[in-house]
Amino acid sequence: MAAALLRETAIGQIIRYVTKARLLKYPEEKPGFILPSCYDLTSHFLEKQATQIIETSSILPTPATERTLEEVTEQQEEALYEDLEKQETVIEDDFARRRSAAVIVHRTKTREETLPFSAERFDVEQAAVVSRSISLPIQPAVTNRGEILVDWYTTDDPSNPQNWAPNKKYLSAFIICIYTFAVYSGSAIYTPSEGGVMLAFGVSTPIADSGLALYVLGYGCGPLLFSPLSEIPRFGRNPVYVATFGLFVILCIPTALVKNIGGLLFLRFLQGFFGSPCLATGPATMQDIFSLIKFPYILAVWTSFSYCGPAVGPVLAGFAVPVLGWRWSLWEMLIISGPIWVLMALCMPETSADNILYRRAACLRALTGNDRLRSQSEIAQGQVAFATILRQALIKPIEISILDPAVLFVNSVPPLWTTDLTDMTPQYYSFFEAFPLVYSEIYHFNLGLLATSFLCILVSCILGVSTYTAYLWFYLEPDIKKNGLRVQESWLRPAMIAVFMPTVGLFIFAWTSRSDIHWIASIIGITIYAFGVFIILQCIFVYIPMSYPQYAASLFAGNDFCRSALACGAIMFARPLYINLGIGRGVTVLAGCSTLGIAGMFFLYFYGAKLRAKSKFTVKG
Repeated sequence: MAAALLRETAIGQIIRYVTKARLLKYPEEKPGFILPSCYDLTSHFLEKQATQIIETSSILPTPATERTLEEVTEQQEEALYEDLEKQETVIEDDFARRRSAAVIVHRTKTREETLPFSAERFDVEQAAVVSRSISLPIQPAVTNRGEILVDWYTTDDPSNPQNWAPNKKYLSAFIICIYTFAVYSGSAIYTPSEGGVMLAFGVSTPIADSGLALYVLGYGCGPLLFSPLSEIPRFGRNPVYVATFGLFVILCIPTALVKNIGGLLFLRFLQGFFGSPCLATGPATMQDIFSLIKFPYILAVWTSFSYCGPAVGPVLAGFAVPVLGWRWSLWEMLIISGPIWVLMALCMPETSADNILYRRAACLRALTGNDRLRSQSEIAQGQVAFATILRQALIKPIEISILDPAVLFVNSVPPLWTTDLTDMTPQYYSFFEAFPLVYSEIYHFNLGLLATSFLCILVSCILGVSTYTAYLWFYLEPDIKKNGLRVQESWLRPAMIAVFMPTVGLFIFAWTSRSDIHWIASIIGITIYAFGVFIILQCIFVYIPMSYPQYAASLFAGNDFCRSALACGAIMFARPLYINLGIGRGVTVLAGCSTLGIAGMFFLYFYGAKLRAKSKFTVKG
């Protein structure tokens, strides 16, 4: 078991490469491996099936598979020229018949999650849960060109991430969560050092603030490149994670040693850029390994790690920087991220089903000498130049964000309201400028106590996770099991209530930040604000991939860029805003703008279906 886990990790793949696959072999490479009969060319059934298809271009001679495989072929050929990522295939959905009467399962779909979040997908997943418990063989489909689609061997195939043991799933999810926390905390961990940067390099406050702003901009830009790369089957998710985070860790050293302000700012941007893949691809990884019904739970946990990172960062450095110097916060990034990278390299398995089947197909070809054994992704992309595949992958987030009405509304319109609909990142990061003005200058907190004021975000996060998971457990999950899935917009219902809380919290913070009012009042305002933001963020993060599951990483990349770009600007304009208008009036401006976000959320709830209906990217369930 340990060897199998190590084989799927980055270190394991390096060992295989160095030893030319003499160590950590796949099951197909080991002596004594018994080839499933459905992949054996001497199999009368498979030989007859392939011959019929090549000669007549027909599909298997059963009504269900005839319909499904024709659809698969048509969709693959269309996708080859029009959209490399949009691979719609169909699962034969007569599980009850197969369980009672069949020995072989005909399944033309390799991943249930490529269906939209719909009643069909829920039914498929429920059937899959049952089928995994009885281990039915899966008969590979054959295309009209005679290519044999390599699939999972059985319904309970342990190589399928959906079938992994709970411990393996939770270990993978935990690594992604702490990886995300390290990157997000790396943004705000710098803030206690801004005073030292100003003294060391003789620069103004806006220049020192740029060390935070450019890091945030970097982790907004990075996913536009790295997340689409993780969706290319020959790459998978692990190489992108390990390579970029390794560069992030290495960059911690020159960033802490740099001798000029220009180098510091440039290195901070690079750190954010190379640390970014988990911020968009993390949810896609969770979707790889968890079923629809459990995905919102694990996504809530992941969101809490990402949400608390910027809040905990100042606390990590707030007490150390006054004693050890401004560079210490940058060394702390190395102390935090280094062990996480080692754990990732040693223990994080590949989660992309497309990549796993891509490698399985290569092993089966080497074993049998049959070049017709292909994974679905190989067939779709086999006749297209790699440069074309790469170009399509890189432009996909931008294309969807601009051309899809629903995504354009979620990503692009809310920034006009300071992104109150998708995330409160601008206000969130503007607090790194507001808190020193309030708690240092009004309440006279020292640097360490000032950092602890950010812990109210952690409190709100705990309350948010508890509330949202309780909603899932006591209401949503029983409702889905009883009535099936409702329309996608129904997942926004908690946000319909929470959307009022940021405005209320901002107004409380604005007008209680006075010396004659105890500091706890303003802290309560921020806690209310952050609680509402967490619920909204969680609902949006579940809503975004519902109709576009095959573009999950790209969609999160586009959304992350929109939020981070405005957050970068917010860091720069927040201090002048608060100084010129005062905390009360300055925060009131943001609170007033946030009321538009209330209208936006209700608009998305009532009209989101119409926006999605106009999309050419939506997978029709």
